[in-house]
Amino acid sequence: MFKFFYTFLLIFGAVYGPGVHAESVLFLNPGSTHERFWVSYSQFMQAAAKDLGMDLKILYAERMPEVTIAQAREALQGPDRPDYLVFANEQYVAPQIFRLAQGSGVKLFIVNASLTDNQLSLLGERPDRLGSLVPNDEEGGYLMLKELIRQHPPAAPGQSIELLAFSGLKITPSAQLREKGMLRALAEHPEVRLRQLVYSGWTRERAYEQAKLLLRRYPKVSLVWSANDEMAFGAMQAYSEAGGTPGKGALFGAFNTAPAALNALVDGRLSVLLGGHFTLGGWALVELHDYDQGVDVNQYGGRDRQIPLLQLIDKAQAKRLLAMGDSPDFGVNFKLLSAKGQPTSYRYPFSLLTLMH
Repeated sequence: MFKFFYTFLLIFGAVYGPGVHAESVLFLNPGSTHERFWVSYSQFMQAAAKDLGMDLKILYAERMPEVTIAQAREALQGPDRPDYLVFANEQYVAPQIFRLAQGSGVKLFIVNASLTDNQLSLLGERPDRLGSLVPNDEEGGYLMLKELIRQHPPAAPGQSIELLAFSGLKITPSAQLREKGMLRALAEHPEVRLRQLVYSGWTRERAYEQAKLLLRRYPKVSLVWSANDEMAFGAMQAYSEAGGTPGKGALFGAFNTAPAALNALVDGRLSVLLGGHFTLGGWALVELHDYDQGVDVNQYGGRDRQIPLLQLIDKAQAKRLLAMGDSPDFGVNFKLLSAKGQPTSYRYPFSLLTLMH
């Protein structure tokens, strides 16, 4: 069955650039081929690989960690091993992948969700662990709620502003961190009352079903925080069906820069949108390409780095991102981002602004 997944979920084939050697990279995408975020994430990596002359293969796990492990096993212990394996520590799969990688000769790089402190101490120093790049998830969760509260009319004396929160999976680090940021913002605003936090598994359908019940239970809710855009759309659908107008009766916030989310921000149905982290895999390839060229990337920002990719997106930026459409190169010259030959004061300009220069 897993062999079937390995073959069936392989997309985009190999991408070769000029030169004698093309570094081979396998990315184990934890998401689904139906999730716009993970598809755009792959497309951005594809653009980077093409520009940098890297041989990139991408496998989707369709949100099943056991599939990620099976894909890793075949890649690390099979005959056709990549130079680099890139993966996310979603649902804490990293220790198993590191065990499988022992003695394989494959270098490992983690994106989106890195090793926990506990995992790091158990694994110890490993020469095959190159490093990690993660976004500012905790800050993102904080910024979203702060901005929702800022846009909301002040609470009347003796009254509170009622909030619902839709998170992803309990065992996904990005969900935990975004939640933590949301709770930090909540602690700064005693006038806001969190009525309920639910786990919607990142899906629109689950959030929709939950929101139908919650909005009946808490009819005065006027703020809705969501850890991704799909869950926000599910909650918005339930709110509309209950007779409300998203953006007027209640303010909705979301993460991700899918066209539907950008359009919802422009037309006012979404009040707050954060995004930019779909670029993370592409930036990781820039670092791996530099590593392959003999660059000591530790001198340019550290081995394990969090970068502030999640930022508030305004309507003007949303329109610019929409205007870019599905440009195959995303308007980025990835080769120019290299640290090769740069002074050690150089820092990789990994930011959504790099796309919108």
